[in-house]
Formats: sequence, structure tokens, C-alpha cells
Amino acid sequence: MKVLGIIPARYNSSRFPGKPLIDLKGKPMIQRVYEGAKKSTLIDKLIVATDDERILQCVLSFGGEAVMTSEQHTTGTDRCGEVAAQFPEYDVIINIQGDEPLVDFRQLEELIRLFDAPETQIGTLGIRLTEKEDLYNENRIKIVLNHKNQALYFSRSAVPNTAKYKGNAFEEGLFLRHIGLYGFRRTVLKEIIRLEITQLEALESLEQLRWLYYGYTIDVAETTIETPNIDTPEDIKKVLEFL
Repeated sequence: MKVLGIIPARYNSSRFPGKPLIDLKGKPMIQRVYEGAKKSTLIDKLIVATDDERILQCVLSFGGEAVMTSEQHTTGTDRCGEVAAQFPEYDVIINIQGDEPLVDFRQLEELIRLFDAPETQIGTLGIRLTEKEDLYNENRIKIVLNHKNQALYFSRSAVPNTAKYKGNAFEEGLFLRHIGLYGFRRTVLKEIIRLEITQLEALESLEQLRWLYYGYTIDVAETTIETPNIDTPEDIKKVLEFL
């Protein structure tokens, strides 16, 4: 199994323009993501996929590999699909979010190992919620699983709804937070980037709901490794504390 790691990175984020190039204690965020992912021995090739010349030049300046992609892509998955088409020799494509500056290579390897099972179509990660405020933070995505550890639903809301539950759902670890790393079989990635946007996806602004709607399965590996990401400028403080 050959694995291609792709880090989609665009400059014009609606919530945080220029995010990949913000300085995090002497290194731009995209460099920290790249160096963290590069530590994985299970990734055979690592590429930053961008639509911005500033990001391209930044990656090249620290010795990374990067390619320019279309400005028309609306999701990182679409960007991954364009790059994956240029490297047909790879079986599994890993989408490493460009806003995960503390990405841990062990997380990536937990994700990649999901594809040891031939039936795995799409893989991602989840971690038990330990901070109550994350439960109601719409930037912290929650997952509900079935008995096979496959995703039933993703939401920005606090799911499952425990209003009538008699126990302490939070202390019992009933809430699972999504970590935004994805893996795809090459054939599946090629198919899902052609799917039409669904109403569920539009309501939650979560593209993975499109894949579930059309019948694809998403296997979830539960990790214990916590790596805060940067969605908004307010998240920078927490990342700096880790660094």
C-alpha cells in the first residue's frame, strides 16, 4: 500500500485570511504542519496543495514539496482530488488539514492503519471530549458512531442529545470530537469529488455529511492524542501554549 499525504492550504480563508503563513514561534504554520506529517514513516510522499503563490514559495523555501492547484476548489478534498490524479501510483490519499500545526505523526499512522482493512473506504479520527466548552463550540465537530466504529453523523451541535439521560454523559465519555484528518482510497476520492452538495452538508457546513448521504462509509479510529487546531485567531493562544 502506497500512501500520498496532501496538505491543502489556501490563503483566502473566510474566517482567517492568511492562516497558513501565521508565525508560530519562528515558523509559519504550514511549515509546522509539514514537519509534523513528515515524521510518519507510513507516508511515502508529502505535498502541499495550494492556490496561492505566497504559500507555494514559503513551502519551497523550507525545503518542502508543493504544487499549485485550481482557485475554483471549494474544499480541501477537491484540492486533494486534483493532486491525487497527478500521482496514480498511490493507493491511499491522506488529507492533512493545513490548520493542524501540532499534527502528531502517530495520529496519521492510526489513520493510515485503518486501510489495512480492505473494506475501508474513508477514514478519520475522533477523540473523547475532555473540555465541556468544546461541546457547545460550533468549531469543534462532534461524531456519533455505530457498533463498527463507523460514523453515523457529524454535527456542530452537541450530539447525542442527552437532555433526558439520567447519568452524567460528559463524565462517562459519551461525546466524541472529530479530528479533521481524512484518508481515502484512491477510487473513492475520485468518486466523492464528483458528488453534488446535499442539504445536510449545507445546514451543518460539513462536507463529510455529503459522503454519508450518498452511502459511503467513514471508519473512525479513536485516538488519545490531543492536538489543538487553529480555526480562528482566538485559537492561536492555545497552540502557542503547547509549543
